[in-house]
Amino acid sequence: MKSLFLLAAASAWNRRGALVFTVLAIALAVTLMLGIERLRADARASFLHSVTGVDLVVGARTGPVQLMLYSVFRMGGATHDIGWKSAQWVMRDPAVAWAVPLALGDSLKGFPVLGTTLDYFRHFRFGAGKALTFAEGRAFADDIEGLYETVLGAEVAARLKLKTGDAIVLAHGSGENVTHEHADKPFRVVGTLAATGTPVDRSVHVSLAAIEAIHLDWQGGAPTPGFSIPADMARKFDLTPKTVTALLVGLKSRAVVFQAQRRINAYRDEALMAVLPGVALDELWQIVGLAARALSAVSFLAAAAGLAGLTAVILASLNERRRELAILRANGASPRDIFLLLAVEGVLLTTLGLIAGFALLTCVGALAAPWLMRGYGLQIQPLALDASSLGYLLAIWTTGLAASLFPGWRAYRLSLADGLQPRL
Repeated sequence: MKSLFLLAAASAWNRRGALVFTVLAIALAVTLMLGIERLRADARASFLHSVTGVDLVVGARTGPVQLMLYSVFRMGGATHDIGWKSAQWVMRDPAVAWAVPLALGDSLKGFPVLGTTLDYFRHFRFGAGKALTFAEGRAFADDIEGLYETVLGAEVAARLKLKTGDAIVLAHGSGENVTHEHADKPFRVVGTLAATGTPVDRSVHVSLAAIEAIHLDWQGGAPTPGFSIPADMARKFDLTPKTVTALLVGLKSRAVVFQAQRRINAYRDEALMAVLPGVALDELWQIVGLAARALSAVSFLAAAAGLAGLTAVILASLNERRRELAILRANGASPRDIFLLLAVEGVLLTTLGLIAGFALLTCVGALAAPWLMRGYGLQIQPLALDASSLGYLLAIWTTGLAASLFPGWRAYRLSLADGLQPRL
């Protein structure tokens, strides 16, 4: 068997020019297949870890998926806000350790504005329990003097080329629903958050009091005609919020999460709903993960194309190698030896393609990880030979072995006379 491997390696080396492209095709197929699977797994992990450490998300009664879309991903809008009295009732619940109110509805050039408190920076977690950190500056001040201060997400600062000290003007509404700008009450950037790979990067953070201040002279979603309150004068008003969009809630013990959920859902003064973020995010992924599953199908097709190329190359080389195979037969090689020779050659090519593909994907992943994080907020984990990757590699190797059996069977059927017969 050792001599058979040496013979197969020598034969392949003699035809290395053509076989290099076969190995390259297999390597690219492996890179595409494992790369897409890794991207799919990391995208799912980033999606499900957009917010961690939160036991309940509370909002107006609607669907769990819709609640997660606007409270966590800042997409769409709430059908109803919840009253500040109801929010305080949730905060005072004996089982609640902390609660972060969120107020949405304004934007900055397409990026959502999030009104919240300083507890947001203390308690918000993402990924594997990572806390928010500042790339520049600090959090907005929780007092009247810091009323018009704002903290930008990493993507907002990068896309709009904003830095600490710059002035910005918020707009009422989001997306295509922007109606008016709050030009009379500009904000000053005091901090920029480090990239997280979550919707935090696309958010503009201000205080709840600031949300109230910019809407003091508004009524029914529009500026009150003939009435305007200057920015400095707004500081003299009671800026306690009247409503909030949602609450992120952390409990003292996760053992009481279902009891707390039922208690909030049964609140009589207002129609509230509490959802478990993990369950709702998993349900949401089933909807948005369709594209990832389609990419997986494409990767399998690419791997199949690479292995089909391997079969085609070996088959195409049979006519050129008939004399070589006949000489081997004349020197005592049996049809079985010929069959094994071509099978071993196919296995060698597939193995080289797997090794080259894994090495290529490792290099590409290391180089592309910072770019994917900056451009798309996708956290790519280092490629590892885990059970899933090994399973895919073994499946490709087995398929490559099967693909090389057919050319071997064809060679097995070639007779010695057919090989030595002169061809015109």
